[in-house]
Amino acid sequence: MTGSDRLMQKELTGVSNVESMADCLRAALSGADQTALANSASIEGLERLSGGANMETWSFDWVGPAGAEPLILRRLPGQACDFEGAVGELTLKDEATLIAVAGRYGVPVPVVRLVLCPEHTLGQGYIMSRERGEALPFRLLADECYREARERLAFQCGQTLGRIHKIPLELLPIGLADHSGMLLFQRAQELLDTHENLSPVLQLGLNWLRDKPRRGPQRTLVHGDFRNGNLLVDEGGLVAVLDWELAHLGDPIQDLGYICANVWRFGSPKPVGGFGDYADLLAGYESVTGIAPTMADIHYWQVHAALSWGMVCLRMLEMYRNGEDPSLERAAVGRRLSEAEIDLLLLIEGESD
Repeated sequence: MTGSDRLMQKELTGVSNVESMADCLRAALSGADQTALANSASIEGLERLSGGANMETWSFDWVGPAGAEPLILRRLPGQACDFEGAVGELTLKDEATLIAVAGRYGVPVPVVRLVLCPEHTLGQGYIMSRERGEALPFRLLADECYREARERLAFQCGQTLGRIHKIPLELLPIGLADHSGMLLFQRAQELLDTHENLSPVLQLGLNWLRDKPRRGPQRTLVHGDFRNGNLLVDEGGLVAVLDWELAHLGDPIQDLGYICANVWRFGSPKPVGGFGDYADLLAGYESVTGIAPTMADIHYWQVHAALSWGMVCLRMLEMYRNGEDPSLERAAVGRRLSEAEIDLLLLIEGESD
């Protein structure tokens, strides 16, 4: 680790330094274990994996007499460590609850080890198991060791989405956002209006979605960001579903269309996440739910996914242009607005699958 890396960690942890953060983690886990052996355990290999203004992800081992337990800390940055704040529309406590509930219903997820409390002095967040696997899309799509996994992954994704959508609503966090029906379109229009409708193509896409007749949708839990990049995969296939912060109530087919969006294929001709075919995804879904979505259903939500990505790009572009966040990352994402607009036009014209 370089000196600048250490400085970045010190600035963003919300505790005085990485050593103090390790001490806080040790105290939190020792209290959760409530065993004599826990007092002799230690934190080793504490390392920040990713994160920026909205989220931090840290990797470490909880090492005791029985061996090392690989764990992940997911938390808000130091400047936003109050327990009332949220990322997107879920608090991290609610996100941890959602992951635990999903695991009980057969969804492959990490095990939530501990939800942080104020006395832990680490801010809002939770600690979960660090599962073995790969999440980087370009490795999953190219490496030979994942060839067999790619062949079964679309079916597994269909099954997993089926299990997510069957979770009883009464078990979900009370504050889960409702994006069902016209609420979905109201939110999108408000965002476009905020940016003075700088993209007529995005407005066209929203109008198309709003005017297109659909069958009466169900209202279920929707993951909201189920895609290549948020799936942990090993040589056998799907290991865990990650990044639940965009979960909401809505039409379940939204998740099926989202993973088929062009932006999440990463240049591959395969329509499902760049690794699979529609037929396998839908067969996996039907095997769990008994529901057979049509390709028209999938196409509708692919249009929505292209619109959603376009609005993300528009927001990043405006943050860069107005100086709110002049980082290279914002500029790089913002410049992709034209790609999303092209995807939208092709989908609306029926020229892209």
